[in-house]
Amino acid sequence: MYQATLGRRGYRFSDLRQLMAKASPARSGDYLAEVAAESAEERMAAHIALADLPLKVFLQQPLVPYEQDEVTRLIVDGHDAAAFEPISHLTVGDFRDWLLSEQADSAMLAQVAAGITPEMAAAVSKIMRNQDLILVAKKCRVVTRFRNTLGLPGHLSVRLQPNHPTDSLQGIAASMLDGLLYGSGDAVVGINPASDSLPLLEKLNYMLDEVIQRFAIPTQSCVLTHVTNTLRMIERGAPVDLVFQSIAGTEAANRGFGISLALLAEAQQAALSLNRGTLGNNVMYFETGQGSCLSANAHHGVDQQTCEARAYAVARHFSPLLINTVVGFIGPEYLYDGKQIIRAGLEDHFCGKLLGLPLGCDVCYTNHAEADQDDMDTLLTLLGTAGLTFLIGVPGADDIMLNYQSTSFHDALYIRELLGLKHAPEFAVWLAKMNIIDDRGRLRDTAANHPLLLALQGERP
Repeated sequence: MYQATLGRRGYRFSDLRQLMAKASPARSGDYLAEVAAESAEERMAAHIALADLPLKVFLQQPLVPYEQDEVTRLIVDGHDAAAFEPISHLTVGDFRDWLLSEQADSAMLAQVAAGITPEMAAAVSKIMRNQDLILVAKKCRVVTRFRNTLGLPGHLSVRLQPNHPTDSLQGIAASMLDGLLYGSGDAVVGINPASDSLPLLEKLNYMLDEVIQRFAIPTQSCVLTHVTNTLRMIERGAPVDLVFQSIAGTEAANRGFGISLALLAEAQQAALSLNRGTLGNNVMYFETGQGSCLSANAHHGVDQQTCEARAYAVARHFSPLLINTVVGFIGPEYLYDGKQIIRAGLEDHFCGKLLGLPLGCDVCYTNHAEADQDDMDTLLTLLGTAGLTFLIGVPGADDIMLNYQSTSFHDALYIRELLGLKHAPEFAVWLAKMNIIDDRGRLRDTAANHPLLLALQGERP
């Protein structure tokens, strides 16, 4: 039992799970799950009680039972007690103060990351303002490598997302080359296929690899199909760079995705066996999103933001090159409007970075949400200041296959110009060599005889 007094009224919270849910900022998914605070006063009382809670309690009281959930077992069994030691005496409120202090610099945050559980990260985020989430995330440094270097301070990468509703190779190639000419694609060239046809998935893999090899582009490709399809492609000799999978924060939700920790481990080893990375061996790419556990009826009464943070434990175990929250994609049933999407995006980025992950964000919304592109501009700008690892680049910000609104190649130009952010260094050298950017990193006008344009027309330069 946890309790707090606000004014003359006392509030009681039956267990840690309820305390965490009641302390979470208002969002439609938690109301749908009937776990949210009933009033702003109850939410504030939960903040007070949560702030006084020792961090050690999260190691003693799992929110999802250890015996029932392999994600909980991963969190508990993999906890690094030595890394936790410097902060083990703190309460949640003290932890917030420490994170905001000068003592918690980039080196110290990296040192303690393995000792922080997802529930600790979620708990402290609930009592932090937006500016707190931004400031602390900015201090977190997470660098990963495959064919280039991602996550360096002062850099921002872009996943080039050339989706097509019929998986047209020509249409995908056109979008891909368009993105490259705008300087996008250093995070990954990643296609969400409309089909699960293995022969088609292989064609997409071979096409991406052919473009990357032909123009010696220091980046990586990924066809974002189910992990079992990727395993089959690896077995058949396809040129797979990264293994993709959507993941969630409970075993039951992951089972709904058709995955387990053992299956992810098998896929990671298969990708590593190909030895396709030139600078590093981070071969996994994960996507997450608040509401996935609730939509699968697999949340165990835990609020959606804490479930999201637990998904980061799964990701952390596999040392991914990339992970991003698709923050507004699941819909207004879980994040109702621009205000909720903005807050969730900042929470996810903070929690992921605090746990030592290369967190990116698909700054996005569905067309039936109470949000618009101005909200996305706000979130993009806030995440840019917070040290976002990568964002998504979609032609015109309108994904014609997934039918949702994201960010465009032009949005990437905006945020780089505004904040002076650079491409991945190896990719920047290639862009300059191809006369796509100048020596200041700014986009050049593209000549009609540019090799990439000639390739789009089916000609050899």
